[in-house]
Amino acid sequence: MNDTVLINERKVELAAKTAHNVNTAFCKVYGHPHCGHWDEAPQWQKDSCLAGVEFHLKNQNATPEDSHKSWMEHKEKEGWVYGEIKDVEKKTHPCMVPYEDLPIEQRVKDYLFKAVIDSIL
Repeated sequence: MNDTVLINERKVELAAKTAHNVNTAFCKVYGHPHCGHWDEAPQWQKDSCLAGVEFHLKNQNATPEDSHKSWMEHKEKEGWVYGEIKDVEKKTHPCMVPYEDLPIEQRVKDYLFKAVIDSIL
């Protein structure tokens, strides 16, 4: 593996880690369930965040709404469906709705995610 590939992989992981930790802090402020620091997160959450970073790498002009759509597609492929409560075992999530139906604080998370990714990459 050459140095450029290694640097890019490190930047992708740094972007995912930072976006995840910003999301965790945001959730704490709003009293939403959160996953904790990146180092404590289960692999499926890390994979989801890494997929979001890679989406933005491939679609640099993507909007926060596009990011949400991509996130939903990723979740659907893993068997997740809408549910009033996030339940990892049942794979239900209250954000499995069209972007315009998300509460404002959930939309803000998509803006924060994109801002972090754009800043690092």
